[in-house]
Amino acid sequence: MIVDCAHYRDGRRQHEGAMPLEQAAEHCRQGGFVWLGVFEPGPEELRRVREVFGLHELAVEDARTFHLRPKAEQYEDGTELIILRTARYDDEREEIDTGEISIFLAEHFVITVRQGIASELHEARSRLESRPELLKAGSASTLWAILDQVVDSYAPVVEELERDIEQIEATVFSGAVAPTERIYFLRREATDFYRAVHPLLAVLGRRLQSGKSPAALQPYIRDVHDHLLLVNEEVAAQRDLLTTVLEANIAVISVEQNKINLRQSATMERLTILASVFLPLSFVVGFFGQNFEWLVSHITGFSTFLVLTLCGMLLPCLMLYLWLRRRRGHPPPPVPATTVRALPPEEPIRRPEHDVPLGG
Repeated sequence: MIVDCAHYRDGRRQHEGAMPLEQAAEHCRQGGFVWLGVFEPGPEELRRVREVFGLHELAVEDARTFHLRPKAEQYEDGTELIILRTARYDDEREEIDTGEISIFLAEHFVITVRQGIASELHEARSRLESRPELLKAGSASTLWAILDQVVDSYAPVVEELERDIEQIEATVFSGAVAPTERIYFLRREATDFYRAVHPLLAVLGRRLQSGKSPAALQPYIRDVHDHLLLVNEEVAAQRDLLTTVLEANIAVISVEQNKINLRQSATMERLTILASVFLPLSFVVGFFGQNFEWLVSHITGFSTFLVLTLCGMLLPCLMLYLWLRRRRGHPPPPVPATTVRALPPEEPIRRPEHDVPLGG
């Protein structure tokens, strides 16, 4: 969909409203430049733009594909393709929405192909139209306006990411376990954002060194480059901080797991003591619950019951004591040490009788 198409000459817009593609191509031959803005075009619409403005087929294919990193390509006809990654923070979902802007930059036209909802350029066009002294610099002024808006839109994303990281930090370092999935998600978002910011430094650096932009725009491009450097440093620091937070969260999880293991061990100890208390009672009930004729006929009184009970309990304990004492008196044989065979002493070196002594 064509959003806007305007002809600029002598620092001013020459008409109001969009114009057809054929008319825009005709204005390119009359001086100045044409800025055509397209949002998520289909294959047929891109084919028409390519035929009218004579774009390279590989450049159009790049504009149709979504890239993970910014890049810049120069073609033989003088057209330059610059691909930028855009970002915007969604407060409701607490996620980063990304987009892409492909810029076809030539002497007499600029074509911007936008992908994604985070790629609005109306503000950049309005800002540039309010600066006629920069519009006089030609089509390169649109690149500055777009870069300036894209880099400025990175700052709110950095601030929102910082706020999310501080919340996670407060949770982890308070001793509570933070949701590990949330930390992984934030780190992935920070990594994707870093891929959008860091490669753009090389694109701007090469442009400043090559001197492709007019002299009037060089200070403005350097200003955008400086802002991008600050954003890049902050995003890199956030990635490292999220790695540290993830390691701290894993440590907190380990401490909590150790506490659970200790509580389980204490519970097992109490159950063992309770089982030891009931063990003699279980023996007495089991022994005298046997329905043997001898056992029933020979228990004639309380004294007989007491003797059989004590003997039945003491005899196994005595046997266990003797067995343990015997085991203690016969420790396991030691592991034989590795035998090291001594080397024979070295014999002194004897000088042959026919050798000439030193100094002789």
